[in-house]
Amino acid sequence: MDRIEELRKEIDRIDDTILDLLNRRASLVIEIGKLKAEGKRDFYSPERERAIYERLLSRNKGPFPNKALKSVFREIMSASLSLEKPLKVSYLGPKATFTHLACMQHFGLSADFIPKRDIADVFEDVERGRADYGVVPIENSTEGVVTHTLDMFLESDLKITAEILLEVSLSLLSKTGKMEDIKRIYSHPHAIAQCREWLNRNLPDIPVFDAPSTAAAAQIAVDDPSAGAIASEFAANLYDLQVVERKIEDNPNNFTRFLVIGRKEQARTGRDKTSLMFSIKDEPGALYRMLKPFAERGINLTKIESRPQKKRAWEYVFFLDLDGHVSDREVQEAIKELEKMCVFLRVLGSYPKS
Repeated sequence: MDRIEELRKEIDRIDDTILDLLNRRASLVIEIGKLKAEGKRDFYSPERERAIYERLLSRNKGPFPNKALKSVFREIMSASLSLEKPLKVSYLGPKATFTHLACMQHFGLSADFIPKRDIADVFEDVERGRADYGVVPIENSTEGVVTHTLDMFLESDLKITAEILLEVSLSLLSKTGKMEDIKRIYSHPHAIAQCREWLNRNLPDIPVFDAPSTAAAAQIAVDDPSAGAIASEFAANLYDLQVVERKIEDNPNNFTRFLVIGRKEQARTGRDKTSLMFSIKDEPGALYRMLKPFAERGINLTKIESRPQKKRAWEYVFFLDLDGHVSDREVQEAIKELEKMCVFLRVLGSYPKS
């Protein structure tokens, strides 16, 4: 027998075994789901998922790569969870936005994703229980912070339960796939800014227009053969468009950070980040005193962002990310010391680092 054919038959036998084991695993998940329902316990456990990833990745000796292994088990767990109860996730839509891609990366393909027109609607869905979680953009490595998301935390008691880092690769899409057919280009302002140099070099005379999202731009291109859209390649597949040019972003290290919002705080993992929101009294030395409690305890601050108070002119709210969990003694002490100087302070959540 040909050696290749022998190996293929062995692969088929292994695939059959994997299939049998997947169905056996699914049966156990269904049984666990019934027990959770009887005990009125939460059907989704992020802590359990993280433990599964960590155990499997630590045991993997290759050659199957860890990144692919995590993707495989992401889908296994997503499909298994849907057997208990589909996880409802609200996100800034429409379909094929980068927020949608972040959702699929974090929750897997079997979750029930609910696209929303704006960030406020995502917060409302989670607050009212119409969704289990929400996913919203918070910052881009090139264009900076998404201010609307920061503003929403001023009015919401929801907690940050996770963060997602997504590498953003932008493509120029059109109906025909031919650059010479493009007479105008659409995209979200952030995406346009991330491709400005490429556009100036390659299409300097083509007008560029803002769209509510990259996916909305793709939808415009569907109905207009003379329109180009800057969006993800996933959008090309979803909306039946052709890729004119791939990877047109000016910075190849282009990442967007997303936040997962929910109603419950997350347990400590040992590799956590905590986000705070607070306002301090406007007086000399205030900024120094704000940072001092963290510096004295060796707590690393990874981000500081300020936003003007909407209701009071020339007063500011600070958003701060730090390494550690709110249950850590040093973090607790620093927050208590900071709170004495604040007009108000809110812990937005402690969650695993992406």
